[in-house]
Amino acid sequence: MAVYAIGDIQGCMSSLTRLLDRVGFTPDVDRLWLVGDLVNRGPDSLSVLRYIKALGKSADMVLGNHDIHLLAVAAGVTPLRKKDTLHEILAAPDRDELLTWLRRQPLLHEESGYVLVHAGLLPQWTVGMAVILAREAENELRGTGYRDLLYKLYEDGLPRRWSENLTGMTKAAVITNVLTKLRVCTIGGEMDFSYKAGLEDIPTGLFPWFKIPGRRNADTTVICGHWAALGLHLQDNIIAIDTGCVWGRQLTAVDLDDRRPVQMPCAGSPQ
Repeated sequence: MAVYAIGDIQGCMSSLTRLLDRVGFTPDVDRLWLVGDLVNRGPDSLSVLRYIKALGKSADMVLGNHDIHLLAVAAGVTPLRKKDTLHEILAAPDRDELLTWLRRQPLLHEESGYVLVHAGLLPQWTVGMAVILAREAENELRGTGYRDLLYKLYEDGLPRRWSENLTGMTKAAVITNVLTKLRVCTIGGEMDFSYKAGLEDIPTGLFPWFKIPGRRNADTTVICGHWAALGLHLQDNIIAIDTGCVWGRQLTAVDLDDRRPVQMPCAGSPQ
C-alpha cells in the first residue's frame, strides 16, 4: 500500500487524473492524503469534489480556505467573488450531498507520525494541542450552528494572536484561520494573513511558521499546502506541496514511503 500526499488541486481535475495515473494510484490498495483546497479558481471543481467523495476511505483530506469559502457562499454568508469558479457546484443536483460531506471533513488529520493540515500550525502549539483545538472547531463546523462560525470567519477584527482566553465562536474562528490561512507570523505568534509571496521577500519581523525558533510541534512532520509562492519545500519535518497548479505550474504528489515527489504540469502547460 502506498500513501500519496497531494497538493492543492483547486478544481484542476485533469491534472489530478494524469498525476494519479503517473504514480499508479489504485483506490482499492492505496490512499490519498489531500492538503485541502479541492475547489475554486480552476475549471472543474465539481468533478474534483465528486471524485474525492467517491473514494471513501481511500482518501483523507483536510479543509482549506477555499473549501470553507465554498461552504460560506452556499450558506449565504458571503457572496461569490469575481474569480470564484464555484457556480457549477452551487447549481449541481447533488449540491447538498456534496456540501454536507465537505462540511464534515476535518481541519487536521494525524496519523503515523504525520500531521496533515492545509496551512500550518502556530509555533506555540504542540501537536497534542493542535489536535484538541482542531476537533473543537470541527465540532462547530459540523453542528447545527455552523453558519455562526462561517459568519464569524468573515468578520473584521478577529484576533491575529492565539490566546487561551478565547472562547466560543471567536475561538473556533481563530483556530480555523490558523489551520487554513497561516503562512507567516512573528516569533510571538501574531499572524499576518496578507503576505503571499516567497521566502525571500518576507517583511522584517515575520517568519515562515515552520522556521520559528523553538517551534513546539517540530518533533512531528507536517504536510501542508496553501503557500503557492513557496512551492515544493521538503525538509526533515515539513512537506509543503502547494506548487501552484491552478496558476499554470504543477500538481504535486509525495509518496510518504520515500518522500519522493512526482509532479504533473497543469493542463495546458508544456509537458
